Amino acid sequence: MTSGRPLRALLPGKDALPGLGAAAAVVALAFAVAALLPAVPAMTLCVVAGAVLGNSPWTGPRPGRRGGASLSPGMDYAGTLLMRAGIVLLGLQLVLADVAALGAAGIAAVLGVVVVAFAGTWAIGKALRLPGDQPTLLAAGFSICGASAIGAVSQARGTARDASVPLALVTLCGTLSIAALPLLNTVLGLDTATFGHWVGASVHDVGQVVATADIADAATQASPAQAAVGTTALAAAVVVKLLRVLALAPVATLGAWSARRTAPGRGGTLPPLVPAFVVGFALMVAVRATGLVPAAVLDAARPVQEVLLGAALVGLGYAIDVRALLGSAGRATAAALIAWVLVALAGLGAAALISNGSFMV
Repeated sequence: MTSGRPLRALLPGKDALPGLGAAAAVVALAFAVAALLPAVPAMTLCVVAGAVLGNSPWTGPRPGRRGGASLSPGMDYAGTLLMRAGIVLLGLQLVLADVAALGAAGIAAVLGVVVVAFAGTWAIGKALRLPGDQPTLLAAGFSICGASAIGAVSQARGTARDASVPLALVTLCGTLSIAALPLLNTVLGLDTATFGHWVGASVHDVGQVVATADIADAATQASPAQAAVGTTALAAAVVVKLLRVLALAPVATLGAWSARRTAPGRGGTLPPLVPAFVVGFALMVAVRATGLVPAAVLDAARPVQEVLLGAALVGLGYAIDVRALLGSAGRATAAALIAWVLVALAGLGAAALISNGSFMV
């Protein structure tokens, strides 16, 4: 009879249904808005809407409140188990052949951005005395894939309690990139491919990468003579971004290993050395690389993965305490903005290398 317990533990209880229903409604609304306004990423809307629900006097968590109407159990379930499931399916979206097409120098340049972004953001967070695990989680979000990386690394390290401020900041700065990078390019004058590489190397969330690159492609195709260029910026941005996403598995594993070393020796709960969802993510990358997965399966898996991650980000956003965020707004916001500039500059250097020196920094 004990063999059924692990499976039952993965299923939501009745008390989680109100929160999961609210998360599903938010995801549906977010994707509907994003379809009407492509410049607004659905995942960003999920985080923001989750934060609104979490800080509302009607839907937010209330200490001591009991009853099935609470959204907290469902939001907690979405932010943990649905996040892990979404990360696993994200592995199916990574095409190793496209990443390999960047060449050895291009791959090295992008991985260099990941290292510089992580180390630099972590050091900035430490220098500005961000509490708890916030420097590490902020570094994961800025260097890999935004809110999804924060959720994955916080679970791998067992520090989800520290994720709300980094989540809010990475969402803020990633959204800032959507407007700022195309504006900066009016001065820099990068061609669409180089701009796409810059976007992929420096913007945090995958949805924000797509929104930022779409702006460049819309401008490129503004005239019939330029329409043949196609979605150059978007294609370039997505390939570079996928390489950054591949760093999620080793970073989460190293994060879990580091947490084990610093966890209490006796009586403390140690995170697994290699989290199961990270193993699942790596397996899905390998499965996609075999070329044996039918295109119909890949096409069906993508919206499922997006819905799961969207619901997970609603759950993570629900945990954002706006009052606590405002209490540390000065130092935390300063750390995020400095890191944002650092990552943008590192990404610009990588874009120059990938584009074979067509734009010299």
